[in-house]
Order: sequence, then structure tokens, then C-alpha cells
Amino acid sequence: SGADFNPCLRHRKTTNMATSSTMEAADIVVVALYFLLVLAIGLLAMWKANHSTVSGYFLAGRSMNWAAVGASLFVSNIGSEHFIGLAGSGAASGFSVAAWEFNALLLMQLLGWLFIPVYILSGVYTMPEYLAKRFGGQRLKVYFATLSLVLYIFTKLSVNLYTGALFIQESLGWNIYLSIILLIGMTAILTVTGGLVAVIYTDVIQAILMIGGALTLTGISLYKVGGLEGKVESFILRGPTDPDLPWPGFLLGQTPASLWYWCADQVIVQRVLAAKNISHVKASTIMAGFLKILPMFIIVIPGMIARILFADDLICISPEHCMEVCGSPAGCSNIAYPRLVMSVMPIGLRGLMLAVMIAALMSDLDSIFNSASTIFTLDIYKMLRKQSTLRELLIVGRLTVVFLVVISIAWVPVVIEMQGGQMFYYTQEVSNYLTPPIAAMFLLAVLWHRCNETGAFWGALTGFVLGTFRLTLGFIYREPLCDQPDNRPSFIKDVHFMYVAQLYGTQRTEAAKSPECNGNADLNGHLPLNDTSVTVSQNGLPKQKVDCYGDAGNSRCLQFVNWFCGIQEDPVSACVQSPQEHEKMVEELLYESPRMKMILNLALVFICGVTIFLFVYFTL
Repeated sequence: SGADFNPCLRHRKTTNMATSSTMEAADIVVVALYFLLVLAIGLLAMWKANHSTVSGYFLAGRSMNWAAVGASLFVSNIGSEHFIGLAGSGAASGFSVAAWEFNALLLMQLLGWLFIPVYILSGVYTMPEYLAKRFGGQRLKVYFATLSLVLYIFTKLSVNLYTGALFIQESLGWNIYLSIILLIGMTAILTVTGGLVAVIYTDVIQAILMIGGALTLTGISLYKVGGLEGKVESFILRGPTDPDLPWPGFLLGQTPASLWYWCADQVIVQRVLAAKNISHVKASTIMAGFLKILPMFIIVIPGMIARILFADDLICISPEHCMEVCGSPAGCSNIAYPRLVMSVMPIGLRGLMLAVMIAALMSDLDSIFNSASTIFTLDIYKMLRKQSTLRELLIVGRLTVVFLVVISIAWVPVVIEMQGGQMFYYTQEVSNYLTPPIAAMFLLAVLWHRCNETGAFWGALTGFVLGTFRLTLGFIYREPLCDQPDNRPSFIKDVHFMYVAQLYGTQRTEAAKSPECNGNADLNGHLPLNDTSVTVSQNGLPKQKVDCYGDAGNSRCLQFVNWFCGIQEDPVSACVQSPQEHEKMVEELLYESPRMKMILNLALVFICGVTIFLFVYFTL
């Protein structure tokens, strides 16, 4: 059972460990060295990388190898909300939260083997662009682009800013707003100057920092408590009525929401599209899948250890007690990881762990900034300005990052007010209400060519309206604080959000004749890589023109801007490819040697077996 990790359990006395609210000079030096390293990488990418084209800036020129993409996938997912939220949920409810990590092992392989080949053949930079090419028209494209930006701002950005600020406050005692402005500013500079190349390069360094620092903390923590044997009794998949993780709800309700994240979210897909070819794509998802086993041991278990060491602080005796300890009446499990770092790590390594947290925060932020600017620039701005030049698109992409920075800073006070007992479950609940219809739409788009625009749009819109309604009810009828009676309506308190997600994942579709794609589509209605603007024509929806980016000139007064942003226009290379060039590129991207194909398929079978073993081992 998971009873030993209920945050509202009765108070239990444990051995308190002295904590320090400040860091020593050696810790600050480590953090400073990390910042210098990140800036150096960003400047190197600005000088060396080809980010003067849309493909170069947004997809790293499709030149990244499998190791870099795999590391970037892992780091883009494991942000500060994982170190704070995942460890906090581990302290509150035990092993169950690791189910999300193990589930990702399988979903990433679905991305590499099923979705990415379709995306490559369609020749898209963004997911809304894929919907426009697959179904035709603009409303699905605009709907998904807008929803993605909303989710980025109000779940990813807000949660990352809060969790990053929480760790900084616990470790350094700095002013929250000054710290956040500094971190966002550095992340924005990195993203603006280097594009996706700089993002992926820094992700590799951050992956090394994260794993090394977190493994060190896990080893020291396990030594402090003498191991976990006999101290915990908690399982991953639990009974159908369990309040934390009911197994039917997780398998049938949570999986669609996770499918959206791993197979249709711009942040994730954009990294995989940067791979050299399909072999590197599959190898990167295999690598990232094995890395996803680590959070169970470097995040969840440290959170459980923090529960053992600091039960007096982490157990919510009463709202007043929680306010005194962490400033949140809902619970203090979110401080589990930073409290553990400040208590057990020696001088110098504290700075390393702060650098790890900064790495996690900046990794998530640069991923969101880069992907959100891609969506806005190519899916919204270009639709409004059909004759926009290459220079204009690249500058708008950079300005979008600046705009997101301003929104993020302005949203900080709201983030502080939104803090709850378990931040990780908050993000999952919001995603479960809004994203299952999107996951169903993408799955049908790839697997069922008769699914048309009308059914996809109204099915997704209906699911979105229902999900928004249920989410609003969740905000109105908030979960009671510790030791407070639960007077919410039964359909709110007794129905887990994962079961609700099962209903919203059911999408209305409409069968139709095979769509006509101006004679350029394959059997599934997907468009070629070079056809950047032509869309499916069905149900009387208008067609789009094929655009070719022209030269906007080289104004003398903009030379500094061009140098800083990496804009060097080449009207020949900026134009779309000829059909022959496109066909050759697609063949190169999708080609797999028989030997490599066999190796990757064996690796796929192996990682699927490992996932099943992990679920069974930590459940039975």
C-alpha cells in the first residue's frame, strides 16, 4: 500500500538534521563556472552553427547525431519541476509517481518508429503545420498552435519558474524575482543567439551535470539512512479506487495525455526532427528511453529519503504548520529535494546541485522558448503575413522569445499563489483535461487516412470544451487542506482525473473519401518535404499557395542585428527544393541499412521488455 507516504499522516518524530540556508564561497564558484560554460557554448553555437535559415535555426539543420538528440530529449523532459515535483510526490506517495517515467519508455519508441517517419515525409517544422497539411484548411492549425502556446505558458513556464525559484530560495536565500529575471535572461540569450543547435549542445552538458549530481546525492542519501530496505512499502500501479494512481485510469486515461506529450508536443518532436536520419531518430529514442529509468533512482527515491529524514517538516500536520515550514497551506512535499540537498551534500557539491537545478530550469525554458517561437512564427505569423521574408521570420522568432520572457516574469506572482501540495500532480491533471483529444486526433491522422478535417476539428473542439469545463470545476472545488473535511461534490472528489481523461480522449470522427493533395500526396495524404505551403483540399476548404522566401536586402544599419541573430540571407538556399531534391532528401532521411535496422529492432524489443519488467517488479 502507499499509506506510509500520505502527506496528511499523523505527526511522527524523527531525527532532525541541521540545514543551512546559505552557500559557501566554493558553492558560488561552482555556480559561476557553470554560467560561464553555458555562455561559452551559446557563443560557440552562434559562430559555428548554420542558423541563418529556418531549418538551421529551428531544426539544427537536421545534422544532430543520435547521442546529442537522445540527451536533449531526456533533459528537455527532466526539468526543475521533476526535481521538485517528482521528488515531492515521491515523498508524499512513494513509488507510484515513477509510473510516468516508465510509461515514457514505450511512448518514445512509438514516436521514433511510427510518428517521426510520417512527420519527415510530410516535411513539417511544427505540429500545427502537420495538421494543416494532413487535413487541409487553417482552423485545426490555428487551434492547435494556440492551445500549445497556452499550455506552454500556464503549465510549463509557470511550473518551471515556481519550482526553480523555490530551490533558489531554499538554497541561496536570494530575492525570487531577481533570480528568475537573471535565469530567464540568460536562457533567452542562449536561445535567441544559437537556435536549436545551442539548445541541444547545452542539453548534452546539462544531462551530464544532472545525472552526475543527482547520482551523487542519491548515494550520499542512501548512506545516511542505511538503505531503503524495510523502510518503505509502496507500489507503482495500485487498485482502481486508489487516490494517487488507479491502474485502469493510468493505462487508459493517462496514456493518451502522455501520448500527446511524447509524440505530438513541439518541444519533444522538434528535437527528434533535428536528427540526421531515421536511424539516428530511433537510436535517440532508445537512448532517451534508457535514461528515463534514472529518475526513479535519482529523483523519486531521494524524495522518499527526504520524507524519512525530515518527516517533521514534510508531513502536513495542519495548514498552520505547513505555512510555518514552507509558506503553503496545502503541503510541504515540494521542498523535499532542496531540503535534502542543503542538508546532506558537502560544501562544493551543494553548488554542483544548484548548478544541476539551474541546468534543469534553463533546459526546460530554452526548450519552451525555442519551440513556442517556432509555433508562433511558422503557424500563426506566417499565416497572417504570407509574403514574409526569411529575415522577417527569423527576427519574429527571436522577438517571440523576448515576448515570452516578459509574460513569464509577469506571471511569477500568480505562480507563487498557485503552489500546492504536489506540483507534479497539478501539471498532470491540467494536461489530462486538455490534451487527450489532441492525442486521439494525431493518432487517427497517422493511422486512419479516412479521418477528415470536419471530424477531427469538431471532435477536438468538443473534447477541449468538456476538458475546460471540468478543469474549471476543479479550480472552483479545490481539494481540502490537510485535516480539513472534503465537502466537494461526489463527481469531483470520487472520480479521479485519469478516468475523466478516458472520456475526453474519445473523439468524433467522420469517414471521407481519400483526400486530394494537388497530386503530390502519398497514400495517406501526407505532403512532401519541400511543399511548405500546399495543403489538402477537401470539403470545399481553400488551398494555399507555395511560398518561396526571397532576399530582404542587406541594410547597413541592421548589420549588428544580423550578426547577433545569425541572419545571413541566401535567396537561393532559402527557396523551397525542387521535387528531385526533395525526393533525394527524403530517401536519405528515411534510409536504413539492413544491419542497422536489425540492431535497432532488437534494441526496441529489449527496451519494451525492460519496461514491462520494471512495472511488474515495482507493482507486485
